[in-house]
Amino acid sequence: MTRKGLFIDRDGTLIVDKVYLADPAGVELIPGAAAGVARALSLGYQLFLFTNQSGIGRGLHTLAAAHAVNARMVEMLGLNPSSFTDICIAPEGPNDPRVYRKPSPRFILESIDRHGLDPQQCWMVGDSAADIGAAVAAKIRAAAVRTGKIDPATLPEVAAQTVPVYADFGAFAATLA
Repeated sequence: MTRKGLFIDRDGTLIVDKVYLADPAGVELIPGAAAGVARALSLGYQLFLFTNQSGIGRGLHTLAAAHAVNARMVEMLGLNPSSFTDICIAPEGPNDPRVYRKPSPRFILESIDRHGLDPQQCWMVGDSAADIGAAVAAKIRAAAVRTGKIDPATLPEVAAQTVPVYADFGAFAATLA
């Protein structure tokens, strides 16, 4: 059986990007996110949440707050807490040494190894150059969504037509087999 994985950005991909979101009451799902996640799970994809949270490194909120936001998102998606095989919250600020902060591929590579995933059956889906960069560095497929703050057309990989762009995560998931 092929071991398929989806590495999914949080802010701008599954939930509305509200910079430095630390209050679970502020979680707002992007339309199509819940249906997309449900479809991916029904097709046997393992889900991995991969989110840069520089607000932690900047001292603006805590890791506990990030976990609370994630828990609220999972609840709103209609999932149980174990629906994500693993979650990576990269707390580094942009000027800190990069360990897990995207575009570092470290979380993707470790997850592929730990969970026996087939890299050819893995995707990183997000709304930023860092998301696409992590996928490229890990040598997995990448997809961009138009629900974030950046126009995907400005990304070099999109311009080169090596990364497909979707209206939202649900539209991406509708193409999965």
